Amino acid sequence: MKAALAKYDQTKQYTLAEACGIVKDLTYTKFDSSVELAVNLGVDPRKANQMIRGVVSLPHGTGKVTRVLVLCTPDKEEEAKEAGADYVGLDEYIEKIKGGWTDVDVIICTPSVMAKIGAIGRILGPRGLMPNPKTGTVTMAVGNAVKEVKAGKIDFKVDKTGIVHTAIGKASFTPEQIYDNAKTVLSAIIKLKPQTLKGTYLKGASICTTMSPGVTIDIKAFSAE
Repeated sequence: MKAALAKYDQTKQYTLAEACGIVKDLTYTKFDSSVELAVNLGVDPRKANQMIRGVVSLPHGTGKVTRVLVLCTPDKEEEAKEAGADYVGLDEYIEKIKGGWTDVDVIICTPSVMAKIGAIGRILGPRGLMPNPKTGTVTMAVGNAVKEVKAGKIDFKVDKTGIVHTAIGKASFTPEQIYDNAKTVLSAIIKLKPQTLKGTYLKGASICTTMSPGVTIDIKAFSAE
């Protein structure tokens, strides 16, 4: 940690491009750390019209293998399998989930099976696995949904403290790849600014890897780009 902190000025705000270059040098883990972006927003998540939630496709993907479960009727199973879904089925997987199995990253389903999935909502909800039409995980086009998730589509949501946390890549990415992914997410967040919001929307942002200190981003400079 001391070596990492000595590599940059903690009191300084860096441009996004500078921060993406610095964060690679702060990683000392033996595994390929995730690069994480945190954006502090001046919103009140308790108000429905200030709940910031969005979906973006990262230009360079997330860098990790995403395990996808598709819950659908038999007529959609082949489409899901051909698109690259790791698990495809319905009743058998619902029973497995009731038994405690949640060894997947994303669950996609068709609208017709949502009634059955509602029974396991209490298991999936806290784990962020509940399919949602707003994030494109409840759809008839299951094949396209699977391909998008596998290619690097992510969804993000502001937490109760007003901060959006999301992984945007790996430490093994080039600074340019990290920059492109970070820019995509920040631009998406800016577009979601509530029209009724008074005061500052973007309060601050930082970027870090799994076990590194955070590098503060000059969010005003980015907004002005």
